[in-house]
Amino acid sequence: MEQKHGNLSINSDNIFPIIKKWLYSDHDIFYRELISNGCDAITKLKKLEMMGEYTYPDDFKNQIQVICNPEEKTLKFIDTGLGMTADEVEEYINQIAFSGATDFIEKYKDKTNDDQIIGHFGLGFYSAFMVADAVHIDTLSFKEGAAPVHWECDGGTEFDMTEGSRDEVGTEITLYLNEDCLEFCNEYKAREVIKKYCSFMPYEIYLSVANSTATQTIKAEEKLDTDTVIETIAPEKEGDPEKLKIAKRPELLNDTTPLWAKNPSECTKEEYLEFYRKVFQDYKEPLFWIHLNMDYPFNLKGILYFPKINMEYESIEGTIKLYNSQVFIADNIKEVIPEFLMLLKGVIDCPDLPLNVSRSALQNDGFVKKISDYITKKVADKLAGLCKTEKEEYQKYWDDISPFIKFGCLKDDKFCEKMTDYILFKNIDGEYRTLPECLEVKPIDTAEEDQDAGAATDVETGEAVETEVVTEDTDGDADEEDAEADEKKEKVIYYVTDEVQQSQYINMFRKAKMDAVILKDNIDQPFITQLESKNEGIRFMRIDADITDDMKAKTSKKAAEELAAQSEELNKLFKKAIKKDNVTVKLERLKNKDISSMVTLSEETRRMQDMMKMYAMPGMGMPGMGKEGLTLTLNANNKLVQYILEHKDGENVSTICEQLYDLALIQQAPLEPEAMTKFVARSNKIMMLLAK
Repeated sequence: MEQKHGNLSINSDNIFPIIKKWLYSDHDIFYRELISNGCDAITKLKKLEMMGEYTYPDDFKNQIQVICNPEEKTLKFIDTGLGMTADEVEEYINQIAFSGATDFIEKYKDKTNDDQIIGHFGLGFYSAFMVADAVHIDTLSFKEGAAPVHWECDGGTEFDMTEGSRDEVGTEITLYLNEDCLEFCNEYKAREVIKKYCSFMPYEIYLSVANSTATQTIKAEEKLDTDTVIETIAPEKEGDPEKLKIAKRPELLNDTTPLWAKNPSECTKEEYLEFYRKVFQDYKEPLFWIHLNMDYPFNLKGILYFPKINMEYESIEGTIKLYNSQVFIADNIKEVIPEFLMLLKGVIDCPDLPLNVSRSALQNDGFVKKISDYITKKVADKLAGLCKTEKEEYQKYWDDISPFIKFGCLKDDKFCEKMTDYILFKNIDGEYRTLPECLEVKPIDTAEEDQDAGAATDVETGEAVETEVVTEDTDGDADEEDAEADEKKEKVIYYVTDEVQQSQYINMFRKAKMDAVILKDNIDQPFITQLESKNEGIRFMRIDADITDDMKAKTSKKAAEELAAQSEELNKLFKKAIKKDNVTVKLERLKNKDISSMVTLSEETRRMQDMMKMYAMPGMGMPGMGKEGLTLTLNANNKLVQYILEHKDGENVSTICEQLYDLALIQQAPLEPEAMTKFVARSNKIMMLLAK
């Protein structure tokens, strides 16, 4: 073949420097692009072989070799693909952005199999010029009678092409690295980058160092055809195997059949765990995983692992690795991976992703949104299925995965809709309930309730009194009205934020045969607000937001009127003693006589105060915050309260009032430092009075 000299066919004199400098954001990406091109070349030859247009030599093995040569400052990429003729080099290399992959697909579109062609844009080869002063190509086409071709370019718009010397089908690309990029011909850097981008490419990738003096000793029967024997070592004694000292073998860097590409039914638990440890370098066992496997309406495979998530103390971002035909694209691409799934660890491979020319960003937002929605749906379906079919296992996972699910509900309405009936709440007895189960109203044993409460009593004397009797509604109208009222009435779910702090309220709930759920994480407050907005008629209320009728003893109408009158007196007395005008004091007759006082704060007020605290400027105090809107409830059945009623002007009444108020506050939240100091001093004073 005659030597040829010419100009690269490009549309603009400025396109080459743009490709070299700005097409790819990371310079190490050239490894991915050149190895991907090699994979495509092998895939094309495999297709041709399957169609009978080519026959592989005996003992042929498809592979890609990467050879580092620090001495000569070069990198070689050698593939066993279909190679190129001089005309094809002219067409695919000299004409920038003309893709051989696109041309091949068009030619064989009716005969293709499941193998994926990676490249489509024809620009990947030119990424080499980001790091190289010059690039040489030596290639030999599979076509019978084809001549080898040698091509070289120094990074300008000129090339030289002559007949080459390669005698094997395939292509060898040599990069002569520039001085700023010599790190890339370092063996350790090469291994790091190849493992980053190419760990799961479909053909074996081997890394070696040219002229390496490293050797290893093996048994003679372990010798491969590719081994270079340096020395034969005689057996030390008769019967010992013969050994050979060989040059260090090229290192295999990838797994050609990643776990996500297999059918889930073929994968074992140990394989899933080993893959997790290998890819994420995390030796804490994940809770469980979801294997995605979809062929229609788009091709998507992957594995999502659920690690233990602690949103209070650890970073909450996981790692979702995105692949395109087993080629690594990037971590955590938010357009494909829904934001809440970023808490997980996993891999997703979607050959149908509409990538831009540098395979670093996405195009076609509508299609990508469909992929994202599908992933969300599959995760929700898996979790719902676990809850329905493996409830005990699901409950074991719940405490660890609940932050993820709650975060997902806050971030994704569709996920929230699918998960609403499968969200678990742990109640005060440590049992798990779904939202529908929490809303179930359990019938009350009225006989037992009457026995606990006793008959209605007079507020002053404590003697039994007659209560009003409601006559039966014979025509049933009242029943219908009651049913309609119950339908419209909000269904309240009570919750606990601190089991120790709110223990007295919990005990009261248990005695009243009422239930509450534990919601103690920071995410719970916005989460329950979300549930309320999505589920009309449901309301969450903290356990100390109010004293329910179930906790109050039955009393007559006359006694209730007397309680109201005495409440007025105690209100004035307590406000004077505790010096708090913004606290409401009322008197109730509670079933539990041991309880003297309780503080309640309405759910609406608490949420408003929490919101104000959230948006308060750092360092700015908010006077009265946390005490505004408090209600102090005194128990008319308690002896201390009865003492105050009987000795309104007594010497120690003011001290008792202050103590009862602080005792009530302590049940809800820690006292402020100054208040705690006074409380301790007052407690000592009261004990001294008892000691006299």
